[in-house]
Amino acid sequence: MRHIPLRRRVAAACTGVVAVGALTLAGLTGSATAAPEPRATPASAPDAALLRAMERDLGLTPAEARQRIAGEAAATDIAATLKQRLGASFAGARVTGDGATLIVATTDPAERRTITAAGARAERADHGLAELEAAKAGLDAAAGRRAPEGVPLWYVDTTASRVVLQAADRVAADRFAAAAGVDRALVKVVRASEEPRTYADLRGGDAYYMNGSGRCSVGFPVKRGASQAGFVTAGHCGTVGTTTTGVNQQAQGTFQGSTFPGRDYAWVATNANWTPHNLVNGYGNADVTVAGSTQALVGASICRSGSTTGWRCGTVQQLNTSVTYPQGTVSGVTRTSVCAEPGDSGGSFISGNQAQGMTSGGSGNCSQGGTTYFQPLAPALSAYGLTLVTGNDGGGPGPTDPPTEPGGTWAAGTAYAVGATVTYGGTTYRCLQAHTAQAGWQPPNTPSLWQRV
Repeated sequence: MRHIPLRRRVAAACTGVVAVGALTLAGLTGSATAAPEPRATPASAPDAALLRAMERDLGLTPAEARQRIAGEAAATDIAATLKQRLGASFAGARVTGDGATLIVATTDPAERRTITAAGARAERADHGLAELEAAKAGLDAAAGRRAPEGVPLWYVDTTASRVVLQAADRVAADRFAAAAGVDRALVKVVRASEEPRTYADLRGGDAYYMNGSGRCSVGFPVKRGASQAGFVTAGHCGTVGTTTTGVNQQAQGTFQGSTFPGRDYAWVATNANWTPHNLVNGYGNADVTVAGSTQALVGASICRSGSTTGWRCGTVQQLNTSVTYPQGTVSGVTRTSVCAEPGDSGGSFISGNQAQGMTSGGSGNCSQGGTTYFQPLAPALSAYGLTLVTGNDGGGPGPTDPPTEPGGTWAAGTAYAVGATVTYGGTTYRCLQAHTAQAGWQPPNTPSLWQRV
């Protein structure tokens, strides 16, 4: 299938729509591996809009949705610790079921005890995650030299312990793997079933318009330095210098940076009339609060806000995916079971209260279901020196402001057992899960690890 970025065209009255093929860039119109990010703020009760969307799209009751969100948050923390401990033998992690059972794979059978002791289920794998990601990087490099024909999608599948190539036929997949110099033993070929496209058409999910000729959706409000506000969105929505108007049709800002294809991110600097908030549009329900940007695991629940179809939910299917749109290949996106349509591009993907990324493209629609890819947030923030807004007034420290520690007995690098107590900022906390503390995992920031006493 063809993958197409989704971008919505807008007539003078902002009602005209042009669908671009079967796959759309969600404009609807990729990334280095970093140390795991801690949750930026203590977890709060899930927003009502998020729970209602999860009930509609995932068939969960509000109580089941709350339980799943909490379980996924805890699993994320454990997976990050195990990845560090297992090193080269780490072969991926995912969650499954409404109870968010954590499964961690390893190439070393001797590590099964370490995994089970941490509360996860161990799984044997043929290849380590680093080996598979290196093979995928070779495919990405080959696609950068020449976009592959008949191979619209490839990604690391930790369940199969292979790099999966979706292809029209095996000959096309073999030709692509050979051109990339990738060991065929690391590759699994499946028949192509998707035709991605981009979806194009300051609060996440709100509509904005580019040069009066198209519509996309705001990803997340950000700041650059101490005072410049703006938002991140999909790169295919506009190029540097493209001007934007907001959902109210008033002058809003200008694209300061844009990358597409290769990656699919951009940032828009807004004028003083626009105040950034740590919110995502709930579309008829209460807005959803953004508290941080910890990456969700494969299998985790995830929801999306966009100006065409509002709130939609599904699950994370694959991380670090490469997808070929008519405009070229985009690498490092995340594949999900969430639907989207033209005009949703650039909009917010969020898991619980953790920002995940911006809608890129996909296939299908929200009437019959589909697959959607999002550009992870972290590479965009890093590329442009931006800070995610997680405070109600858009304030908070800038990207260069040094963190301050309030003192106490908690210390990064220390292994804590269940029941251990520490002090931090004058408050005592009890350890809920065994883990080795990392920089940024302070007790107030990781409620799945520490309980205030």
